[in-house]
Amino acid sequence: MQSFNHSLPVAIGADHAGFEYKEKIKKTLESQGWQVADKGTYSIESVDYPDFAHPVATDVSEGKAAWGILICGSGNGVCITANKHQEIRAALCWTEELAQLARQHNNANVLCLPARFVSVEEANKMVKAFAGTDFEGGRHERRVEKIPTC
Repeated sequence: MQSFNHSLPVAIGADHAGFEYKEKIKKTLESQGWQVADKGTYSIESVDYPDFAHPVATDVSEGKAAWGILICGSGNGVCITANKHQEIRAALCWTEELAQLARQHNNANVLCLPARFVSVEEANKMVKAFAGTDFEGGRHERRVEKIPTC
């Protein structure tokens, strides 16, 4: 129903724990024809995950990016941070099926990955599934419309 706009980039960000995954996922996305807006970090030096989650969420919520990917050690910190943005539906995923369901049923627009708990291969499978799955709409749309309450 609502697929991602391929004319916009994918915003991607990570903290130090997700840096190496970010670099590998960027290459995979670019090989698939996606433009990538890299919001950092740019090394394995210790940093604070909100400094990278907020710029990704802002780009997605403002329509500057089609969708986003955030990576930290557990995936929780970046997911919590991104979901503070009104138009963001960030989903923490650790399997390909969860990534598909996040799109199909929740119209998720930011994929959050736990670098310390999945392999790079699994992460790339989740990215592909997330990007390639459309929102089903229907009864799920009614539910998603109930999320913003403030």
